[in-house]
Amino acid sequence: MLELTLCSMLTILPDYLYRRFAQGKRFGHEITLFTVWYELRWGITLCLLLTVTLITTIFYFHPATTAVNSVFRTVTILPEASGRVAETFVESNQRVKKGDPLFKLDDAQQQAEIETAQARIAELAAARVGVLAQLAQAEAGIAQAQANLRQAQDEYDTRAALLKRNSSAISEREVEQAQVRILAQEASLAAAEATRDAVQAQLDIELPARLITSQTELAQAQVALDRTLVVAGTDGIIQQFALRPGDMVNPMLRPAGILVPDRRVTGLLAGFGQIEAGVMKVGMIGEVTCLAKPLTIIPMVVTEIQDVIATGQVRATDQLVAVEQFSSAGTITVLMEPLHEGQLDGLPQGSTCVANAYTNNYEALQDPNISSFHAFVLHAIDATGLVHGMILRMQAIMLPMRTLVFSGGH
Repeated sequence: MLELTLCSMLTILPDYLYRRFAQGKRFGHEITLFTVWYELRWGITLCLLLTVTLITTIFYFHPATTAVNSVFRTVTILPEASGRVAETFVESNQRVKKGDPLFKLDDAQQQAEIETAQARIAELAAARVGVLAQLAQAEAGIAQAQANLRQAQDEYDTRAALLKRNSSAISEREVEQAQVRILAQEASLAAAEATRDAVQAQLDIELPARLITSQTELAQAQVALDRTLVVAGTDGIIQQFALRPGDMVNPMLRPAGILVPDRRVTGLLAGFGQIEAGVMKVGMIGEVTCLAKPLTIIPMVVTEIQDVIATGQVRATDQLVAVEQFSSAGTITVLMEPLHEGQLDGLPQGSTCVANAYTNNYEALQDPNISSFHAFVLHAIDATGLVHGMILRMQAIMLPMRTLVFSGGH
């Protein structure tokens, strides 16, 4: 309506003034309800053409959208394992800090596993004492075998010396027996040393390995016990939390609730039509008005443009996807941030807004080689942004009325 009124001032009004004062035609006489089209056909035709051209120019070079939202994320409250709730520490709508306990699962099994692992560690400590005793016994056996070997060696040396002097007190058979006893004592010494080495290996390798295994089992049991206590991963407020002691929770089937993280709204996500992809640029100035901030126009700037359209995404499935499933026209996702810091303070997360973005040809107009006609067209495009700005302000005025009066307050 605003564009039509503006265009009629440049077309229908001059046509009427010419008919009225130049040709002397009057309303109610030559110009009647039945002759308006014939008498003002040039002005009406030009008005319609100019209106369509103006609306197309405004909405193409200065795109608008009602798909604007201050999106926010939520954190699903889930345990890392299934279990029965033993105790809860929070309620719905309660504000929590990072690390605050939310609820606790029954930990009888985890406590039993910890006690079992601790008993194994104590058992290994007792086993180490026994192995140390065995090691001392093996060392004593080695000393005894060494003494017996020295005694057998001395006896052999004595008998061999007597036999060498052809003494009648010793026979060759006795010397051979003494030599056999040396071999037997050497074997005993080797067996004692092998026993000592086996005990030492048990002390140095087997027991430490078993101890590490038991300590690892204890650590795993402690981790499992810690996981029975579910804590807040970030600052926020608890929502939809209805757990009570005795309830079952499952990370795959039944979440415990939702944690909405604390976050100040610093930007808005807007979805503009695909036809405006050629004019949307990072750095474009825009404006928004939000339902949660009535009668307020907030200047914005485009800081990021998503280079993909969500309706065209393909995910791996076990079915072929038909192309017509992508035929719905998606939007270009744009991130808009306030031109001045703090202008979105107080805006609730998830608020719905209306946004305009304005094409700016200032840099192109500074080109010394630009033609006059080109400069005139660029000036005209920039000037039409004023109309869109007026429309947005009218929307800001009408939005509370339309919501509170014509929509029954919803």
